[in-house]
Amino acid sequence: MPTPRQVYVAVIGVGGVGKAFLSQLQALKTRLAKARQPICLDLILVSRSSKTLFSESFRPLSLETWEQDLAASKQPVLDNEMLVEYLATAPEKVVLVDNTSSLAIAENYPRFLRKGVSIVTPNKKGFSDSYNLWQDMFAAASNGSGEGGYLFHESTVGAGLPVLSTLKELVETGDEVTKIEGVFSGTMSFLFNSFMPVAGGGGQFSAEVKKAKELGYTEPDPRDDLNGLDVARKLTILARLAGLPIESPTSFPVQSLIPRELETCQSGDEFLEKLPNFDSDMEALKKEAASEGKVVRFVGSIDVASKKVEVGLQKFDASHPIAALKGSDNIINFYTKRYGSNPLIIQGAGAGGDVTAMGVTGDLIKVLNRL
Repeated sequence: MPTPRQVYVAVIGVGGVGKAFLSQLQALKTRLAKARQPICLDLILVSRSSKTLFSESFRPLSLETWEQDLAASKQPVLDNEMLVEYLATAPEKVVLVDNTSSLAIAENYPRFLRKGVSIVTPNKKGFSDSYNLWQDMFAAASNGSGEGGYLFHESTVGAGLPVLSTLKELVETGDEVTKIEGVFSGTMSFLFNSFMPVAGGGGQFSAEVKKAKELGYTEPDPRDDLNGLDVARKLTILARLAGLPIESPTSFPVQSLIPRELETCQSGDEFLEKLPNFDSDMEALKKEAASEGKVVRFVGSIDVASKKVEVGLQKFDASHPIAALKGSDNIINFYTKRYGSNPLIIQGAGAGGDVTAMGVTGDLIKVLNRL
């Protein structure tokens, strides 16, 4: 049997996505060890904001007991500078898996990449921040114009759905993408599918927001979903991949569903308490749409030709694919020259630890195939 190739994995962020990823990593490690061209995939670092566990000698950490080992660790938390240095001194190739939503870590991606460290991540912050950072990252990456590590971020849009890889393939094979539109937030999908179902009915808007929070569909503070910025970040990433140099997620119209009077609430709980006072506005919108035989949905759209990007509420006929979504599913429609008037549609679960981690694991496999 051939000698296994050694690749190291460092994982930052062990919340819902991080835990699911580490479980998938264990299965992948077992499978790759038995492959025709075996790879020895070893975990050398795992960290959360207040704790770090790393192997100073680059001997593998246990994927079975990492949680207890991390909890018991007395090692110092490595800052970004120390982390870059530690990973750059590894005797074999390293893949950094960033499961955080930290911009501070993302701003350091170019440094990691230039040191030969590859990165896979669901962290949207760096890819949707300034256009300068976007350019710096891909100028350093081997799958950009640089010679550093590889950089993949499939699950920054649509969790485990193949949204970015599909768009890249359309662009790279010479198709002309004219328009992208869809429901890009599992939270907003769930919220509007229950606020205004196609069959009619649905609860008051504030009650549906409260229910979505209780079921774990929203951020701990629902305002982080209702301000539209999460969708704006995803649209920024897609627009850039489609060739538009969008400066930031705040450089185009984004409709916030937070009533102006509630923008100064001190907490998410205070916001939820006062939201019912503003139900009449959303109720009027629902009635107006129903009278036209339509439903209201929270969508993002990119018109590539006119370079117009926007996020907000739109009305759709009940027969439209966007209207017919179920639960917290995402739907992304690509209108292109090749596909003509019928868009290429990608639809499915767009949120959740397991499916997001699947996108991250898929990206890790892409890196392993290229190393």
